[in-house]
Amino acid sequence: MNAYGVPVVPKETKFQSVCQQVKRKKEAGENRIRPGRKRVKARYPKVKEKEAGSKGQSILTQVLDKGRFLRLGESLSLNPGKTMELRCKGTNIGWAYPSYLDTFNDSRLSIKQQERYSQLILTSPSAADTGEYSCWVVLCDGEECTKDGESISSTYIYFTDKDELFVPSAIHFEIIYLRPDKPATVPCRVTNPKIKVSLHREVPAEEIAVDGTQISYDPTKGFIIQNPSPEHKGAYYCKANSTTKTTPQVSTKYQLLYVEVPSGPPFATIQASSDIVSGGDIFNVTCTVLGEPEMNVSFSWRYPGQGQRPVSIHDSWRLINRGVGHTTRISQSVIIVDDVETIDYGKYICTTKNKHGETLVATTVKSHE
Repeated sequence: MNAYGVPVVPKETKFQSVCQQVKRKKEAGENRIRPGRKRVKARYPKVKEKEAGSKGQSILTQVLDKGRFLRLGESLSLNPGKTMELRCKGTNIGWAYPSYLDTFNDSRLSIKQQERYSQLILTSPSAADTGEYSCWVVLCDGEECTKDGESISSTYIYFTDKDELFVPSAIHFEIIYLRPDKPATVPCRVTNPKIKVSLHREVPAEEIAVDGTQISYDPTKGFIIQNPSPEHKGAYYCKANSTTKTTPQVSTKYQLLYVEVPSGPPFATIQASSDIVSGGDIFNVTCTVLGEPEMNVSFSWRYPGQGQRPVSIHDSWRLINRGVGHTTRISQSVIIVDDVETIDYGKYICTTKNKHGETLVATTVKSHE
């Protein structure tokens, strides 16, 4: 004790006592914090976000269950059958999804704009729903609205089905056009990115070598031929090997045709059955377009007796082979004039139009007298 009757503690003992006391408080504090941290991690699973390829700027999320969300990245694999709900942040949102859902006006798909987000719900999803789902912010200035390109978020979603290795198609025999100026794709997409796929030609029967350069495979697109040539034409199919079954699965068949005519406005010609006709004769004028096999062409006519004389107009198209291994679409419109009168003499103008532009061609029909 000191002079005032207070016990004196040695400095060394006092220092140790204080340290022990602080340490005990720190341990108690850590025990109180740790459980809270575990609960936060369980509520927002960072591992799942990483697996999904999450990007910080993505506005697209999947609703897992009440109060839990997964920010989506490049791809995601889901089991079929369970309702899928996606959300996109924003007060005015646009969506894109596999086109066949629109083609068949599928009632399983619904989109609703809420106050702060847009909601896409797909009930009973199947392997056929595998594809890219994306959303973006729509910017409007009065009645004019545009897509905000910087806000687009996209995710390729696989609905993995052990019985459907390939994404089902409504077409059982599909035609693929090969062009020398751009890559071609044999679209045998799979429902699971881990499935091994090979490309096969029917005649001669052989497996096509995939070198990753000239021919490569992308599970979201199919086999990509970088520089198509006539030697690639023929009938093909894809084969997928399941991890659970010994028997491989075969895809839709594909007929690869080599295209001669390049892209562009219609290449049109016009010809009359006779340039000189007499009163009472019958003649016709044919407008012909050679173009890409899948390119639709529309025709319209202007002629001397238009609106006053009855005429017959017939449109048609077919695929033809030109040279060795070249396929072209020939589209025609024929105008027929019966029992020629004076008003029928003059210029016949044919306007042809496709998505690349339009071409006008004309010919003149004269009187024999």
